[in-house]
Amino acid sequence: MAGVGVLLRVRDVMTPNPVTMPPTATVEEAVKLMAERDIGSILVVDESGRLAGIFTERDAVKRVLAQGRDPRSTRLSEVMTPNPITIDVDSPVEDAVRLMERKRIRHLPVVDREGRLVGIVSLRDIEAALL
Repeated sequence: MAGVGVLLRVRDVMTPNPVTMPPTATVEEAVKLMAERDIGSILVVDESGRLAGIFTERDAVKRVLAQGRDPRSTRLSEVMTPNPITIDVDSPVEDAVRLMERKRIRHLPVVDREGRLVGIVSLRDIEAALL
């Protein structure tokens, strides 16, 4: 993808106001919301609104179903990826693509200069913007 999206910034392709849930929410609640919204991840935020983790479809499969956990009683805090990698809203899209490829992730929370959560960008978002 070299040279792709040189002028585009993450803010241009991200989904603003991402879907969030508290760490106390259950996996079942998260998965239902993901299905309703047709999204592949939920950002987990603490009571102060700070990004605490991310819960993805892959987490549901590997950390819940494959381990025989009950989605109705398992809390997101038990199976989320804590302290997820983030990207600045003003970063070039190319940086987001490289970071996602290097870390082998598909969803990247977007933060502003003060570290506040402002969006999420996925590989699907980037592909759609470049078509």
